[in-house]
Amino acid sequence: MTYFDDEKFKKKLKKKIKKQTKNAGKFQIQTKGSSGFYFLGFVGSAIYFISHASGFWDGVLGVLKAIVWPAFLVYEAFASLLG
Repeated sequence: MTYFDDEKFKKKLKKKIKKQTKNAGKFQIQTKGSSGFYFLGFVGSAIYFISHASGFWDGVLGVLKAIVWPAFLVYEAFASLLG
């Protein structure tokens, strides 16, 4: 049978809680290299939407569409897959 050290457990738990709460106020984003792909997609879609714009506000709408183009892509993919 193993010996359970209550004091050692409490000490480790306090240390772990202190470590987790230390970074609680910081906003961290971890990406795995997809930001470069997204940027190229943004530039390409912005060029496409702006080149097809007939006026200034259509160009502004094109930039906004370029920001959220992955949402359009996923929506259309699910719509075609699920019917």
